[in-house]
Amino acid sequence: MPWALPDSDDALLRLAKGYPYAAPDGSYLYREGESAGLHGPLDPALTAGRVPVIAHGSNRAPEQIHRKFGHLTGAASEIPVTRAWLAGHDVVYSAHMTRYGSISATLHEAPGTRVQVYVTWLTEAQLPRMHETEIGAGNYAYGRLGGVDLAVEGGPRLSEAFAYLSVHGCLADPEQPAAPLALAAVPAERRVHRHLDQEAALAVLHAAHHPEDDLDAMILANIKNVAQRRRLVEALQHSAVPWSVPGFEQVLR
Repeated sequence: MPWALPDSDDALLRLAKGYPYAAPDGSYLYREGESAGLHGPLDPALTAGRVPVIAHGSNRAPEQIHRKFGHLTGAASEIPVTRAWLAGHDVVYSAHMTRYGSISATLHEAPGTRVQVYVTWLTEAQLPRMHETEIGAGNYAYGRLGGVDLAVEGGPRLSEAFAYLSVHGCLADPEQPAAPLALAAVPAERRVHRHLDQEAALAVLHAAHHPEDDLDAMILANIKNVAQRRRLVEALQHSAVPWSVPGFEQVLR
């Protein structure tokens, strides 16, 4: 089942505008709502038997991990989250709005760019819950990403990992409609796409689709009115940039 949204409008707006939320400056171990830094070489025992899933958006943040896995206790709740650099890709906005009012992220091919992501190392028991929160809403496909250069901080260099990619495509940059918009909150080297923070990206939707409301009213209306949000997502798909991620083999949708 999905995690619960806050009750107040102020809290909803903070949640919507806060995406992709704060991530530690380095790798960490999540356990029962707490995150402890992982320093130095990564202990192979921490990741043994776990599935490496690239976290390019909110899943890199401890608070989002807690929203999704806060019901687990003890060792069952442990998730190593390692910072990494992914070559040849960028983290861009998806052409959809989430049920909590944010424009979420997806990956897109970007030759020459190197983008900072995280890897959530999930057990086979934890993976269905992540699927539920990503695939269950109908916004992402899950699959294997092969032939990549993913350098894990203090750990291995992976040529294969798993990822969730948006089924809606990438949000088009209104200044360059054939190009996606990158997330300013996600560090990258040699980035070629224009980057915006979450509030500025939401303002793009506001100007194009709901100019009659103020920005906050637009966000709240789309959170509270499912039919309106679906119409917005449909409209965004007409101008979406198809994502390009070579080597992605879809497993679930």
